[in-house]
Amino acid sequence: MKLHLSWFLCAAVLLGVAPAVAATNSGTRAASSVDLTSAPAVRERTQVNYEKYETRTTQKTYDEADARNLYYVKPADRGSLYKQYAGNSDAVVRKTRAETYRSELRRKYYLAHPFFQPLKGDFGSVTDLSYTMNSYDFSVSGGANEAAKWDMSRFSIKEDFSYGITDRLSVLAMLQYDISNYKFDWAVSTDDTMDDNGFNLMGLGLQWRFVDTSDWIATVSGYYQYQPDMSNNVILDIKGGYKVASSTIYALARGWYVDFAGTSYGNGITGTTSDGVPSTMFIAYKTDVNNVFYAEGGLGVFSVLDEDWTLNVEALFGYYDWHNQASIKAAIGWQPNDWFALNLYGKMAVYDTADGKDLSFWGTDTQQGSDSYGQYVYVGPVHIDNYSEATVGLQAVFSF
Repeated sequence: MKLHLSWFLCAAVLLGVAPAVAATNSGTRAASSVDLTSAPAVRERTQVNYEKYETRTTQKTYDEADARNLYYVKPADRGSLYKQYAGNSDAVVRKTRAETYRSELRRKYYLAHPFFQPLKGDFGSVTDLSYTMNSYDFSVSGGANEAAKWDMSRFSIKEDFSYGITDRLSVLAMLQYDISNYKFDWAVSTDDTMDDNGFNLMGLGLQWRFVDTSDWIATVSGYYQYQPDMSNNVILDIKGGYKVASSTIYALARGWYVDFAGTSYGNGITGTTSDGVPSTMFIAYKTDVNNVFYAEGGLGVFSVLDEDWTLNVEALFGYYDWHNQASIKAAIGWQPNDWFALNLYGKMAVYDTADGKDLSFWGTDTQQGSDSYGQYVYVGPVHIDNYSEATVGLQAVFSF
């Protein structure tokens, strides 16, 4: 049966009850290829670092023998400050000028810092362009007995816009647009693919930097996110860091409650047969579930390489209901001034318990005349392996 299909979050009352199907998208934090496992991206770049730089004059503009502890020494004859031409061509030049060494401290707010947020009355903008790849091999047993590969690629444009109510409290709004391609790459059949484009995330949040001393910094953030036809999410994020020289070493803990629009979730494809009959098939992560809770924690370090360049490395371990995942992320930032920065980053799953999982495969009965025609039926168990997920992205960050 030839289908032209798409990737989605299946929300269905199984075994004979007409299902509700919703679109889904891949997340950059969880192993799942649905966006249900993604956390708010802004938390990776939402606060401020107070790194101080000392610039010192290293060149002398006076003669050592005549140096005085003054910024400026008045000449004995004020008229000699300028060249005088009073009836002759001999120039009278200015007398001695003495300067001292001067030290100057400068605070620079690093916009790519994981603790960045705008100060009172200021705005912050993070435009995130990312490309995510997610795939795994699977085989279906029980009647189908067919091997395939799930393959997803997604280009995302995400905007986080924040405003500082006070120096330590800010509000945030977010919006994300995805351009996605999903594919079942069958070993013995024609591939089934579909493009799915549109806005799939919007949300609001608060960020509070409740500790900020010369040694310590800590924030707590709360968010609400809405994913159309898929889920409502409530997220709590806590970070704490210790400042060492030109670095901040920090720990983070994050949890979110996901309330699904339906009763099952997973990923799959939907479309029509060659006869024009609507058809869907999907791999269900879990069935008969209305909501789930995800949690993750980790360690990171943000370092100032020099005044304009920064490096951020982060390691995470997450519990995402149907699987666990360990991932690493690295980002290098360039900030030539106080109001603009570019941040190039990459993230990759290095361990995932999805490998070797046995899930369930479901599909729409397209056999006309069948008692279950047009309904979801259980096809058989499905075994997945060789799970992989990676993201690369570029952030343009503004403060104004």
